[in-house]
Amino acid sequence: MEILLLSVFIFGYLFIALEHSFHVDKAASALVTGTMCWAVLVLGWHEVPAHSAEAFSHMSSAGGHGAGALKVFFEHQLLHHMQEISSILFFLLGAMTIVELVDAHNGFSVITDKIKTNNKVKLLWIIAILTFFFSAALDNLTTSIVMISLLRKLIADKETRWLFAGVVVISANAGGAWSPIGDVTTTMLWIGGQLTTGTIIQNLIFPSIVAMVVPLLILTFRVSGEVSRPAIDDRDEAADPTSKFERNLVFSVGVAGLLFVPVFKTVTHLPPFMGMMMSLGILWVVTEVLHRSKNIQDRNSLSVVGVLRKIDTASVLFFLGILLAVAALQEAGQLVLASEWLQASLADVYLINVAIGLFSAIVDNVPLVAASMGMYEVTPAGVESAGTWAGYFVQDGTFWQFLAFCAGTGGSTLIIGSAAGVAVMGLERIDFMWYLKRISLLALAGYLAGALTYWLMFGPAFGGI
Repeated sequence: MEILLLSVFIFGYLFIALEHSFHVDKAASALVTGTMCWAVLVLGWHEVPAHSAEAFSHMSSAGGHGAGALKVFFEHQLLHHMQEISSILFFLLGAMTIVELVDAHNGFSVITDKIKTNNKVKLLWIIAILTFFFSAALDNLTTSIVMISLLRKLIADKETRWLFAGVVVISANAGGAWSPIGDVTTTMLWIGGQLTTGTIIQNLIFPSIVAMVVPLLILTFRVSGEVSRPAIDDRDEAADPTSKFERNLVFSVGVAGLLFVPVFKTVTHLPPFMGMMMSLGILWVVTEVLHRSKNIQDRNSLSVVGVLRKIDTASVLFFLGILLAVAALQEAGQLVLASEWLQASLADVYLINVAIGLFSAIVDNVPLVAASMGMYEVTPAGVESAGTWAGYFVQDGTFWQFLAFCAGTGGSTLIIGSAAGVAVMGLERIDFMWYLKRISLLALAGYLAGALTYWLMFGPAFGGI
């Protein structure tokens, strides 16, 4: 059954990758793959996977018994995974709605009007740097959504915009890796106690910069010319349903709401989607009050209700399918087996983490990091002497630091390897194979350069352990 489960995943993965060849929307392929993986898991497994034996025994002692006990257990596990998946989907839906609402008010002109250059190289660097630091302050998923909206205001040609979108994915993931709130995997390690704030920022910022800069340097010598901007709507101020004050207010409240999300999470320890929903609710109230005296047509186009019709629901469903499929692999124990195989085969924390980063481009980095956190416990202080394996696993140890970098940036090598990539793929309808041909090698070069930078800074040959 393990082979059947992996076959379903790989077959579905191919349909997603070759969307344009099969003429089947990737959201449909992802949904079928995700649900089929769980069907195989429930119908094909006749004994509980080893890594879930303890959880199953607890459930059984609480009343589960008989032939259907295992199916009930898997149903319970599915609902458990849906808690995390739903949290991500509501976060994505809230962020997309806020961005669309700001866009409906032409609020991003506050930034786009200040970007005067049409030179491709200069614009690449501007977009990459903005994305890098926005990602650290917000998170890589939200930042990607915001930057795609900006690119639509700056670049008319689809092919050129896709190239910039690829740079956004690379920069967003690099920027999120060195911030405790920039990437979900770094946040997991931060909340779990494996890493502390100062260590994350101090030790990972430079490798993350390298991971962004190397692809940009390559592109600097490969692209030339100027971008063509979209046609500007020449409506006069009287015909525009929004005033300059309203545009600036909605932009300010929207951006402040996005910035508020990590603050809300830090203070309340509630899931990030709660802060996003609160920010959306506040912006909703502001726009309702702001446009209460306008005619019905204008009010509808500038309201959350009107904006929700523009949200790309297919992207949300695609994300649902992908996460369901990966959760099935995790529940079947395939990801744990992969992690154990890496440890046995490579026997080096640097090589293990580099491999985990590359593997995260195929499956989601969250379960990979979760599996690593489950496999390796934080070693008590006092055993971190040079040369000991245990020394890598103390709080702020090399393994945890490098894991945060690799899991955060390695997913850029494939567009479905990170939340940022999935969001960009859905918003811009980027073809998987196009990204593989045009962006993947650039992302891989940046990833390996950043990994090498970290090794040079902290590796055994240079004073680390």
